[in-house]
Amino acid sequence: MSELINKISQFFASQTIDLFIGYKKGRFGEGKPAFFTKPEQLKELVFDDKCIVNLAVYLRKPELKKYSKIGILANFGTLRALLQLAAENQIVDGQYLIFTVVDGKVLEFTNLKAIEEFVSKNLPKPNPERVALLKEIESKPREERWDWWTREISSCIRCYACRAACPLCYCEQCLVECNQPQWVGVPPTGIGNLEWHIVRAMHLAGRCIGCGECEAACPMEIPIGLLTQKLNMTIISNFGQIPGTKLEPNYALSTFKVDDKENFIR
Repeated sequence: MSELINKISQFFASQTIDLFIGYKKGRFGEGKPAFFTKPEQLKELVFDDKCIVNLAVYLRKPELKKYSKIGILANFGTLRALLQLAAENQIVDGQYLIFTVVDGKVLEFTNLKAIEEFVSKNLPKPNPERVALLKEIESKPREERWDWWTREISSCIRCYACRAACPLCYCEQCLVECNQPQWVGVPPTGIGNLEWHIVRAMHLAGRCIGCGECEAACPMEIPIGLLTQKLNMTIISNFGQIPGTKLEPNYALSTFKVDDKENFIR
């Protein structure tokens, strides 16, 4: 980490950045988000396989608006989130200094196109255990699938930790906070929970970069990431679009072509 610490210290000294978002050791050895504003604080900076939090979620927080230039240490999920945010015109090229570490070597991305190239070369295969679980659920009769999801979601306490942890949930006012009209009921009831999770999954369909932050943040251990993973698999199969890999704004559910398939209409 000495190479990265020296580099970031130089950026602080030259006033190129006034905030660096990275990780430091948590109480249990995990990598927890850390916000460094002085070079002497960087002695706590760490980056290993326990640094799994997607730091891109902080970039659009209003508390960060007072900083003129921000650097960020990005794991692979964060890099994909940055690409997706750029594709949705939420960040622009050159807005942040972006770094990652691969096999002990510090990589500084000069532009978002460089991130796109890096992600395309290092995109991992889907987790086989997750794919197997999805196939197991899909193999069940419709009634059993409904019962399975109803049972899982029934424990939701509607804390919205999944929304808070998601770098792609960036609306200034969420649909669930609208009361004129009220689209989704506020209490954590059965139908309200289903409405919330289905609406959220549809809003993330083809956009979710699969970082797993929603499940990690869920205090009830609901496998909510399976919903967006299934929808992404369908979009990849039908449109060939993998979220968080391209800078082009070609989101499948917001575009129309006259030759689009219509076999889903029944």
